[in-house]
Amino acid sequence: MLALLPVIAAAFGIPQYLPQLLKLRRTGDTAGVSWSWATLTSINNAAWFGYFMASGYWTASLPSTAAASLAGTLSVMLVRRGALNTRAVGWIAGWAGLLVVGAIVGGRIGLGSLLAAASIVQVTPSLWTAYRTAHPTGISAGTWALVLGELSCWLVFGLWNADVRLTTLGATGVLASLLMLARARATSCRRVVAADAVDGGNGRA
Repeated sequence: MLALLPVIAAAFGIPQYLPQLLKLRRTGDTAGVSWSWATLTSINNAAWFGYFMASGYWTASLPSTAAASLAGTLSVMLVRRGALNTRAVGWIAGWAGLLVVGAIVGGRIGLGSLLAAASIVQVTPSLWTAYRTAHPTGISAGTWALVLGELSCWLVFGLWNADVRLTTLGATGVLASLLMLARARATSCRRVVAADAVDGGNGRA
């Protein structure tokens, strides 16, 4: 049963950025959505594709390819809506270069060692932006629920295979997605309360 976890993870992973893309396209709302997170997600998943292929995790290459493509699309959409973080461009380019050097010099092990930290590098901007934004109404709970499903699978699979890199990826992703879902839920609840207050005021008038 545990051997099927990569397949289940793929089912969660392939469409996971679609809810965020569709919400952004529908509303144009970028509040709480980090350009740095989207860009790093695209870069890191391209690197994970290389790691999965080198490790023989063929099924895992599907969600990593989808995530790289969809997160890259999200990054472009955010730029077009003025959400580019110019201060982050330099260090993101440096991180991408470091991944390339790690793969060339250290092969699968070198790349994997960097990717063990990639999940922390990747989710930090999303949490920072969401919790620093007063009303992060642009966050898609659907995307983060799918992230939670996928990375829960990789956490268990990594523990089962004693793969420190996958375990770190899973644990970090599960924690981050829970925090993002909590933030999205709190924002949604405040909007409902505010709407009820407005309706109540109109009723009294």
